[in-house]
Amino acid sequence: MAIHPTAIVDRDAELDPGVEVGPFAVIGAGCRIGAGTRVAAHAVIEGPTRIGRDNRIHSFAVVGGAPQDKKYAGEATALEIGDRNLIRECVTINRGTVQDVGTTRLGDDNWIMAYAHIAHDCQIGSNVTIANTVNLAGHVEIGDWATLGGYTGVHQYCKIGGHVMTGISSVVVQDIPTYVTASGQSARAFGINSEGLKRRGFSAEDIALIKRAYRILYRSAKSFDDARDEIRRLAAEGDSERRLIGPLATFLDGVTRGIVR
Repeated sequence: MAIHPTAIVDRDAELDPGVEVGPFAVIGAGCRIGAGTRVAAHAVIEGPTRIGRDNRIHSFAVVGGAPQDKKYAGEATALEIGDRNLIRECVTINRGTVQDVGTTRLGDDNWIMAYAHIAHDCQIGSNVTIANTVNLAGHVEIGDWATLGGYTGVHQYCKIGGHVMTGISSVVVQDIPTYVTASGQSARAFGINSEGLKRRGFSAEDIALIKRAYRILYRSAKSFDDARDEIRRLAAEGDSERRLIGPLATFLDGVTRGIVR
């Protein structure tokens, strides 16, 4: 381990071989950090926090801090971060609360850019991009491959599906279904994230099928319940429908705050 002599590492922290800790960084009790992770100068990691392999935590990030929730009374809650995540300068990520699952979670290969905030009990998938100064309130869920544009703000308990993209300065107060592009204050739907899907290898046929589901949900003048039922039927038509439309149907089954329109 390469730990700078000015860093403070609690005796109860567990750092695997290959961890690097920069000058004046602070790592508290109950932190477990996997091999290959680098903690830059002046970063702070509080526990209980478990961090996987090959992560990059930049200067002045505060990871694993207590939740900003007035109901929090010092309970033993946690933060879990997977592998190969990039956490840039001044990012704040809070632990969970006992009012929810008790653990804030981030998957693998996420880009968390400078000054972003991830509040208590958020559940973040993998390959998510959270741009500069994005703010997530508590209990937010974000699916794999979502991209949140700079200055996006997300209301507590909102769910954002996989492959979603939000525009700059969006204010999200309702759920955004899988594949949808949303923007505005408050955010509205503006089609599917076609460009992002192309970059990830979705074929023209795949995208056409997803657009068909989008038209059912947003262009058919059906009620939400009727559109959801039709999308469920579409998802059961064949292998491609199950693979591509199934995640959307599952997302719609879990909607609690309504969807952006």
